[in-house]
Parts: sequence; structure tokens; C-alpha cells
Amino acid sequence: MTASTSIDLNAKIPNNVGLAHDTKLRRALEKWLPNYLEWWNDMGPTDFADKPVYLRTAISVSNEGWAHYDHVKMPDYRWGIFLNPRNPDESTIRCGDDAGRKAWFEVPGEHRNALRRIIVTQADTEPASVEQQRLLGHTAPSLYDMRNLFQVNVEEGRHLWAMVYLLHKYFGRDGRDEADELLNRRSGDEDKPRILGAFNQPCDHWLSFFAFTMFTDRDGKFQLAALAESGFDPLARSTEFMLTEEAHHLFVGQTGLQRIIQRSAELYKQDPNNDVRNAGGIDFDLIQRTINYWFTYSLDLFGGEVSNNAADFFGAGLKGRFRERKKYEDHKVIAGTYRMPMVEGGSLVDKDIPMRNAMNAVLRDEYITDCERALRKWNKVLEKEEIDIRLTLPSPRFHRHQGIYAGHFFNPAGELITEAEYNANRDKWLLVPADNEYLLSIMKPCYEPGKFANWIAPPTRGIEGRPQEFEYVRL
Repeated sequence: MTASTSIDLNAKIPNNVGLAHDTKLRRALEKWLPNYLEWWNDMGPTDFADKPVYLRTAISVSNEGWAHYDHVKMPDYRWGIFLNPRNPDESTIRCGDDAGRKAWFEVPGEHRNALRRIIVTQADTEPASVEQQRLLGHTAPSLYDMRNLFQVNVEEGRHLWAMVYLLHKYFGRDGRDEADELLNRRSGDEDKPRILGAFNQPCDHWLSFFAFTMFTDRDGKFQLAALAESGFDPLARSTEFMLTEEAHHLFVGQTGLQRIIQRSAELYKQDPNNDVRNAGGIDFDLIQRTINYWFTYSLDLFGGEVSNNAADFFGAGLKGRFRERKKYEDHKVIAGTYRMPMVEGGSLVDKDIPMRNAMNAVLRDEYITDCERALRKWNKVLEKEEIDIRLTLPSPRFHRHQGIYAGHFFNPAGELITEAEYNANRDKWLLVPADNEYLLSIMKPCYEPGKFANWIAPPTRGIEGRPQEFEYVRL
């Protein structure tokens, strides 16, 4: 079965994967739908279910005009299943030992467990982020920002649907059971937490929300891009369309932090002592600690720098590198090494490891480069405001819980230090409870159309050509 360019928008579950002609699958997904809505009502954005929100809804998989904008109540949002169309004759395995051979349209038996694990791990991140952000509407700095929060939330829900479709269609009873479990885990729950650590961290104020969408959703961009190179054709085409929506999530995070930096710069100059907090804003030290916190937790999502699983996934053609087809000529990578510093005898020593075993690090390097572009834009704001402060990314060795640096202690510059030195300085480097208390104290809701909270600058333009004073959420 191949995906169509046209979408059945009148179906109970909008789709371009032919659900109308697959009675068994359609019934299974329609049975899952009320469980999903129950989860949404329990764990989605609180207290705004009856409020019309100016949302975009996917109505096409074409490059032009793929989305429709209108006021929609979130529980009425049309979550659908969309795959990018592709000529089956042009679908090939894009990396690994079988690169160039015909792609798989069914799950190969020898890769069944690995593919299911990949899909479930990706799927679990989608509802997790909705759960982390469920209370933020109550402290929204504007209707514009509230709308962007809810847009991110409903699209994370649709990305969950994309992965659940694959589980139901291609993995039988195991897939159905995994789909049910996706609705049973909870972010931060001691007994049934989400699979990945970053998705169990609290995100209870807007500084963390913008950092999360900047750094953690950006990890999602690179993970989805790597899966878009998969030899399992339905997974590749699902993630290709997810990337279309994911771009907005990154925009929300990058511009949200930039607007905070802009406003903090203004308040810094207005206060006679350059005391941003005294003016009710967010000081640059706190912004830097937030960057350190969410950037490093997001690095953990790439997995270990040295990984047999990464080598196996690449070799099997299950997961490629970022823009595998466009950036690389050698898609098999049988030879070659990657040099990385490793801890040996209390010091850092450069080691060469087989390139395939370093595929997580290769993907992470692309991610770091992308993050650095955003930092340059933020620092241009400070430069333009003639403020001699610059924001930085910490070393990828700092504050790590996964990989070869976990269990060791580094400062933000990446220098190996003692545990005592780390603990003595931790509160200077990372978010602490007192930071959250301060942020929650200044984050009072600002619901008047066209108005923005004191701690954030307005955006440079509205959504889909709408003015800033547009009623993005009808309260």
C-alpha cells in the first residue's frame, strides 16, 4: 500500500493511507481513538478545552497549501495519519550494508524487534511533552504565545498518531499493546515514567518551555531526519511529514528565547544597576543556566557516543545520518574512524573508534552545529543592544546522564573536575528550585489581545499574516 497525495478529510480519522479499504486496521484505530481522547482530556492542556484556538490543521501532504488555519477547540482537532507519497520503484535502502537495494514495505523479520523499539521510543516522546507542558496555559505571556503552545501540543498528538498507525499496521498484537502503553506512561511518574530522561523533567514555566522547544524538539528534528532515511519505507515517509510540522516547534523555541533575550537587554539598560530582576525580567545568568540545563538533557537523547546499537541500526539500514542522501557519498561506512576524547586514568585522552559505532555522535554533532546558529542570532541581539554579555553552549561533556561522560564531572567548559568541585558550583551552572520560584512569581497571565508580559518582547510578526492584536485564543 502506498500513500496517496489526497487525504480523506471526512473520515473519522483523516488519512492518506487507505484506512477506508482496510477494515480491520480502521476498526482497531477507531477503538484506540476514545482512549486517546481520554488521555488528552486527563493529561493535555488543562482548563482550555472549550476555548477556540487559531490552529493549523494538516489537510494535504503537498508542499504548497498543506495546512488550514481556523479557530478550533482542541478536543475537536482532526488528528490524522499522513505519509509523504513516494513512487515505490524509487524507494531504496539509503544506508548500511544493503544501501541501494529496494526498501522494505513490510517489516523484515530479523529487524522486527529493533524497528519496534525505535518506533516506540520516538512515539513515547510525543505525549510526554504534552504532559510536561499541560499547565503552561495558565501563565501564558500573551494570546500569541498561548496559541503557539497549543499548536505544539496538538501536533505532538498527531505525531503520536503517526507512530501508533505504524505499530497497529505492522506489528500485530505486540504493536497494539505498545500503542496502549503509550497512553499509560506518564511524564515524571515514579512507577511508569516516560522512556527517556529529558521527558520526565519538569517544564513548569515558559523559560523552560522555550528552551525545551528550542533544544529538545531540535533533538526531535535530527532523530526524525535520521529515521526519514530508514530502509523501512512507511517509517521514512511518516517522519518526513512530521518534520514539516516540527519546524514550527523549533521556531517557537528559538524565537521565544530570542524575545526574552531582547526584553532582558532592554530592562538591563533601563535599570540604573543593570538589575534585570529588579525590573521584573529574566536575568542573563538565569537564561544561561536554562540553556545549560535543557541543552545537556537534550544531548542525552542521542544515546551513548559509542554505541553498538547505533552501529547495528545503521548497518541494517534502519536509521541513517542527517541528510544521508544529500550530504554523504559513502552510505555503507565500512571503514573510517571518529576521534573523541574519553576519560582514562583521571584525564581526557583522544581515542579513535569505528565510525559506525559513533553514529550517535555524528548525529549529535549536526545538532550542536544547528544550536550554535541560534546562539549566534541571540548574541547578535546583545551586540546590537551594546551589552557585553554573550550566551554560550556548554561543553557536550557537561551534566551528562547518558554516554561515556556519565558518572564523570565536568565544568561547562568541558574540563574534568572533582565531584566536590562540581557540587560546589552546580547551582551556578544549572536551574535550581529558587529559579523556578522566581520565574513563577513574574509569570502572570497576559490574556489581553495584542498585549505581552513584561518579561518578553513581542514577536516581529503575527501568525499567518495576522496582526499581533488578533484574538489567537478566544477566552
